[in-house]
Amino acid sequence: MSASMDANESNNTNMDVTKVETSTRYSIGIDLGTTHCVLSYLDLTAAAENPTEKVEVSVLSIPQLSQPGLIEEKKQLPSFIYRAHESELSKDDIALPWNEDPKVIAGSIARGLGSKTPIRLVSSAKSWLCHSGIDRHADILPAGSPEEVSKISPLTATVEYLDHLRNAWDHQFPDAPLTEQEVTITIPASFDPAARELTAEAASHLSFDHLTLLEEPQAAVYNWIKSCGDNWREQVTVGDIILVVDVGGGTTDLSLVAVTEDEGNLTLNRIAVGDHILLGGDNMDLALAYRVKAKLAQEGKELQPWQIQAIVHACRDAKEQLLLDNDINEVAISIPSRGSKLLGNTLRTELTRSEVQESLVEGFFPKVSVNEHPVAARRSALSQKGLPYAQDPAVSRHLAAFLSRQADAASDLLEGATADDFIKPSAILFNGGVLKAPALANRMLSIINQWLSDADVKEARLLTDSDLDLGVAIGASYYGYVKQGQGVRIRGGLASTYYVGIESSMPAIPGMEPPLEALCIAPFGMEEGTEAQASNTEFGLIVGEPVHFRFFGSNVRRHDEAGIQLDHWQDNELEELPELQATLPAEGRKVGEIVPVHLVAKVTEVGTLKLEAIAIGSTDDSGEPERWHIELDVRS
Repeated sequence: MSASMDANESNNTNMDVTKVETSTRYSIGIDLGTTHCVLSYLDLTAAAENPTEKVEVSVLSIPQLSQPGLIEEKKQLPSFIYRAHESELSKDDIALPWNEDPKVIAGSIARGLGSKTPIRLVSSAKSWLCHSGIDRHADILPAGSPEEVSKISPLTATVEYLDHLRNAWDHQFPDAPLTEQEVTITIPASFDPAARELTAEAASHLSFDHLTLLEEPQAAVYNWIKSCGDNWREQVTVGDIILVVDVGGGTTDLSLVAVTEDEGNLTLNRIAVGDHILLGGDNMDLALAYRVKAKLAQEGKELQPWQIQAIVHACRDAKEQLLLDNDINEVAISIPSRGSKLLGNTLRTELTRSEVQESLVEGFFPKVSVNEHPVAARRSALSQKGLPYAQDPAVSRHLAAFLSRQADAASDLLEGATADDFIKPSAILFNGGVLKAPALANRMLSIINQWLSDADVKEARLLTDSDLDLGVAIGASYYGYVKQGQGVRIRGGLASTYYVGIESSMPAIPGMEPPLEALCIAPFGMEEGTEAQASNTEFGLIVGEPVHFRFFGSNVRRHDEAGIQLDHWQDNELEELPELQATLPAEGRKVGEIVPVHLVAKVTEVGTLKLEAIAIGSTDDSGEPERWHIELDVRS
């Protein structure tokens, strides 16, 4: 693993956190979003000098090109890169304050240019980074673009967004380089170990000295705590279960946080996370674009595929205006044309408030019962290679499935909690730009409370005082302050239980593979900077020849301890992670020799896993036991 561990860092307590000594001045929080990036910062020195004062967190205004030759400062950096043709833009068109001839065009100008020429637009790099079905180091973006368009990898795109933020920071704070500060980058709680490691790898390309990864829903809760100050304890009480619903530009992220008591103090415990659901604002923009297409088709005006992609961006702007401004009832939509005889000049139509609400409220947040779960659509045998989008667009059905699957998530923390038909939240915290729209937030809240009412349970209250656009970044920088021993800390650790496949020993049988068992190597909630030995069982490790490791994860089997070996499990209990292929060095042994080992799992500071096989009864030249490291990071 490229990320380092800090032995003093621990998630063991909320109210009494071991202070981490640091010489850095700022705590930096970076929301590396699917559609926008945000950087916030907190002056740790000022906070330490005035411990009784309210902590102040600022959001960096990021210089970026909004048009060729025009630089503006904005709170958000759109997560887009434009791969311009060599003759398309001049050097003066793309010059930045810190670079007269940048090689990458990112931010607002990239999104604008890409709306006209979408085949040159890199988008959704975050979603591609966690897509286990592709090589994340390969140059594949923009996806589906012709060969003449130069491409970059999802990892490179992530590096470029971080690099723009770093340069913007260093330009304004030259005496405090970003790479020397305490940096916390947020990631979806549902990111698997490979996606976490790749995010850390992107940061390592820029030599970040002090890096932590933090789950986005936790960052949202930290932002809420920071906004409330000490009053947060007046909004929740022991026994509360907080449901965090984060619907952003590209993903829907669901988490549960339980409120417990420790020596008379309220504590927060993250008890469950949902699957990685590629469903968000991007889907909604596309839905509106197809609605515009259907409207034009009724007028006898057919659109080409490239025009559909182009009007998605116009629909995004229209959506925001119609859902956020009650004084606007319709927005004009212009569809670019290449001047063909078929289409003639630019086409124009409009989107109305009622059309947007019908498409988005009813299409993505339909009223369903808690027993109605996502429906898998019939799929064609062949499909284009792309992102594994959610097949069911109903956020409400995904939420119903999550609450049902996590019915007993609080049973080991809260007295009286039982495995019911679904877990019943008593407080709700919204996050993500989609839920800024009152129509969508109110529908989501009404659906949840209808489920609770049907179960004869008191309705959940909405936790407010949170910025849905900037809150994740703000919460991340506040987390850096918490690491200094201040404020309240959320107990977290691993969001899933992890297993490694163990091949059973049996005689060879024609046409049959040996049965596979799953050995728990890292239990749910295992904390950063700790390790766990998978019992004292002895296993055989093959060295010197190519082998493959099979790993599994589960966000429902919370009570399995390290060393538990499963010989069977239900279909929905364990999810297989990408297979890891490796050749472990023989180090003087025979090729194919089986070495007796014990297995130990370690969780790094950034939350990634490292599995260590320690030889039994043999040492290296220094007298230490021989060790082999198996990393869950899917490298090609």
